[in-house]
Amino acid sequence: MIKATPFDFPYDGRLVAENTALIVIDLQQDFLSTTGYFAKQGYDPSPLRAILPTVSRLISAARKAGVSIIHTRQGYRADMADMTPYEKWRRKRSGLEGTEILLRSGPGFQIVPEIDVAPQDIIVDKTCNSAFTYTDFELVLRAQGITHLMFSGCTTDVCVHTTLREACDRNFQCLTISDACASGDRQAHEAALHMVTVEDGVFGALTDSAAVIEGLSRLGDRPEATKG
Repeated sequence: MIKATPFDFPYDGRLVAENTALIVIDLQQDFLSTTGYFAKQGYDPSPLRAILPTVSRLISAARKAGVSIIHTRQGYRADMADMTPYEKWRRKRSGLEGTEILLRSGPGFQIVPEIDVAPQDIIVDKTCNSAFTYTDFELVLRAQGITHLMFSGCTTDVCVHTTLREACDRNFQCLTISDACASGDRQAHEAALHMVTVEDGVFGALTDSAAVIEGLSRLGDRPEATKG
């Protein structure tokens, strides 16, 4: 088990590598660089970059324990055929017309080099805040027998929280790792973390990376473990 609030994870007391995944949300250049989408919106990306060492430690611990690692990336087709009129309007309003920011054809779509993406890791590309919307994310989870999700990445209040909420509604058991998530808005970050634990864990449980790494260490060393 992993020590957490308001209850230890998982609630039934049995942590199993084969049905657990570490979800790493949108740690892409477009969000973390000083010239990307987030910075263009007027936010400081340094809080997002600050979690990279923590997420890297979690990835290492998960990989060692045989826990699946799933990365998400947000972006649109180069021709923007999958971009809604509202998102196109927001893009123009933000001064992004004529750039490759948030387009899959651009370098900013790629995961930052500080994050180790192994060949056996799974990558889910999305166009919406939730990793479930218009993607094969749930199909991948069900096919791999994954029922327990541990959340990290950015931003806490948008893509992490939207995916977390939908995961709970789809009957996945969820754990949010507080110091492995970040936002450019401190108040929004703290509010999103607080909402996880209200009503005795309406959106699962909340913990920190140290507790997760300690819990995973008790699963044993299985660096070659892969899903069928």
